[in-house]
Amino acid sequence: MKTVHILNGPNLNLLGKRQPEIYGRETLADVEAACARVAEQFGFGIRLMQSNAEHQIIEWIHAAREEAAGIIINPGAYTHTSIAILDALNTFEGPVLEVHISNIHKRESFRHHSYVSMRADGVIAGCGVEGYALATRRMGSLIGGQKA
Repeated sequence: MKTVHILNGPNLNLLGKRQPEIYGRETLADVEAACARVAEQFGFGIRLMQSNAEHQIIEWIHAAREEAAGIIINPGAYTHTSIAILDALNTFEGPVLEVHISNIHKRESFRHHSYVSMRADGVIAGCGVEGYALATRRMGSLIGGQKA
């Protein structure tokens, strides 16, 4: 069975607790459950991971080269700062979708630039945690999943 890695960056372990007026009250466990339901419809599995450490996210991207059909990534603040994550994503041959819970273009100006977008095959921003399920659905189309 194909697998899609869903990678989450810093502070997303606090989803549901940190700034709920921006990020909502759902947790990463809720996100994982929603994405798993969508993936099942398309006949693939997911592996959701979160780290506050840039190097760990890079290691997961490297591992995805051998293990994953696609990557969905919310790099958190690393979106705006990490050329290293961009470089790692550029080594991955499958589709990459970038997700942001908030609309980064309506926030502080430093959040308007994304290094990850330079590699992403699509970007979903401002749809709340539903953006992850939307990205999972899109990934199903990109990796050739068959909707059940």
